[in-house]
Amino acid sequence: MRRVSLWLPPLVYMILIFHFSSESSPMPDVTDRVWDKLLHATEYAGLAFLVCRALMGEGVGWLLAACAALLLTSAYGASDEWHQAFVPLRSVDVRDWLADTIGAALGAAIYVTGLTKRRRMEN
Repeated sequence: MRRVSLWLPPLVYMILIFHFSSESSPMPDVTDRVWDKLLHATEYAGLAFLVCRALMGEGVGWLLAACAALLLTSAYGASDEWHQAFVPLRSVDVRDWLADTIGAALGAAIYVTGLTKRRRMEN
C-alpha cells in the first residue's frame, strides 16, 4: 500500500497531462490569459515534485532523487511534445519542452528544499 501511495499521485498526474495534451484546445479560458511557457513550467514542476517525493519515499537519496525526477519528467515532457504532433491543432515546440524541463528542475528543487527545511525544524 505504501508504494501505491507514493506512485499513484505522479501516475494520475501523468494521465491528466496526457488527457489535456490530447485535446486540440485544452482550457482555453486559462491558456488565453496565461503565458503558455509559465503553464508548462508549472505543470511539470508539479510532476517532478511528485516523482521526487515518490523516489525519496522509496529510500533514494535526495540528490539522486532530484536528478532522476528531473530526467524522468523532462523525458515525459519530450514524449508529450511528440504526442502533440498527432493531435489536431497542436504542434511540437522545443521551447515548450525546455519550459517543461525548467519547471521539472524547480519542482524537484522545491521538494528537496522543503523536505530539508522540515527535517531541520523537527530536530
